[in-house]
This record gives sequence, C-alpha cells and structure tokens, in this order.
Amino acid sequence: MDGNGMNARLGNLAGKPSLGLKQPKAKARPDYLDAVRQMPCIICEEWGLVQASRTEAHHVFHGRFSQRKTPDEMAVPLCLDHHEGNGPDKTKIAIHLAKTEWREVYGNDFDYTPRIQDRLRHLLEK
Repeated sequence: MDGNGMNARLGNLAGKPSLGLKQPKAKARPDYLDAVRQMPCIICEEWGLVQASRTEAHHVFHGRFSQRKTPDEMAVPLCLDHHEGNGPDKTKIAIHLAKTEWREVYGNDFDYTPRIQDRLRHLLEK
C-alpha cells in the first residue's frame, strides 16, 4: 500500500493476500525418475507380458483435474510400447495413443503409483 492507503498493485484491489488455492509446483526429482526408468514396465510385469523395449517414466494423468504435470514421485515405469506406442510390439496398447482403451484394459495409471513408491521408498525418505 502507498502512503494514501491505496494498493499499488492493480491486480489486487482489495489489498488482501492470495487465497492460496494453487499448490506450489513440486520439486523435480531426477533421481527418482532415473530409478523408475531402471525398473521393468509395470504393465508387462503385472500382465505377464514380454517387455521388448526400454522403460520410460510416465507421469500419471488419469484422475488429474488440471493441466499441471503430476509430481515426479508419482511416475510409473512403462515400456515404449505401453507408453508412447513407438516400440517394436504394436499389439500393446499405448497410453498416450489410446487413453480410454488403456484404462479399460489396465485400469487407471495412478493405481500403479503406490506399488512403485513402495519399491522406491528409500528415495522418497530423502
């Protein structure tokens, strides 16, 4: 406020602090993402499929209600085939190419997060 009791910022005419509705952006965790990439594809593992490509860290999005990417600690390991669909096995459903079909067959991607977090608990406790 200036000397006349006026708020100098035009965007906040009431002069009150923000309501704090937005959560602060989560800290990047490259160590966690690296560990996720070293794991086998959670879908291949759970469904007894042969993993024919490398693993990528997928940031879950089913159930997300904003455009903001989920924190790194919620990433799950997916092979190229189950993630982007650019691996050698074209019979697998890729989450970024067929979100609805992927969910119908494998369930919500965030449902796999607790299993991965349990395996990487040592990194989460840092």
